[in-house]
Amino acid sequence: MRLKDKVCIVTGAGGGIGKATTLLFLEEGAKAAACDISKEALESLEKEATEKGLAEGLKTFILDVTNREEVKKVVDEIYKTFGSIDVLINNAGVTKDQLLLRMREEDWDFVINVNLKGVFNMTQAVAKYMLKQGKGSIVNASSLVGVYGNIGQTNYSATKAGVIGMTKTWAKELTLRGAQIRVNAIAPGFIRTPMTEKLPQKIMEQVIERTPLKRIGEPEDVARLYLFLASDESSFITGQVIGIDGGLVI
Repeated sequence: MRLKDKVCIVTGAGGGIGKATTLLFLEEGAKAAACDISKEALESLEKEATEKGLAEGLKTFILDVTNREEVKKVVDEIYKTFGSIDVLINNAGVTKDQLLLRMREEDWDFVINVNLKGVFNMTQAVAKYMLKQGKGSIVNASSLVGVYGNIGQTNYSATKAGVIGMTKTWAKELTLRGAQIRVNAIAPGFIRTPMTEKLPQKIMEQVIERTPLKRIGEPEDVARLYLFLASDESSFITGQVIGIDGGLVI
């Protein structure tokens, strides 16, 4: 088991990639602190974990990552409950797409707050415990859009580019005192999630045609990359942005 007894926080854990990641981590022996803003989504996760015989290692927390006080309270509770925090998966994210000239300020603020400020809030709260332990792994969800941009996603691409900047900064900063804290980012392409299910079928067909592997990704594909970066198998990897897109941007 690659995460045996490691305490892993996963945000956005109630559905899609977050749920797949949490379940995989539990299968690999982790103690998973699953955080999501949706109580219903967390209940669904708990049900599935129970059906798979994985519920013993799972504890769920209703959490709005944009609320700094709430984040601090939950992270402190996780540390007190488990006695350590070994892995943070900053997976929570949202979209609110619109062309630049039509984008409303509230749509800009909403995406910035969740995707960028939320990652900052979680990492700041967790980093103090990892520094105390002298080790840890933080994995942030960026996107190919954060590297290459995308029409109609000014807010989303800005947050995902910002996540890359924070990842590289923290990879340097959190090792200044000799701690073995690794910080990496993943950059998924098109993955089968509630977000992509909203896209027109024609668009998805075009994406698949442009992708060398001729399919879109599954949540489990991303979960396995999270697992690798969370585990000791990636102990000499930090400050990296790893694409997972089936070759879409070769």
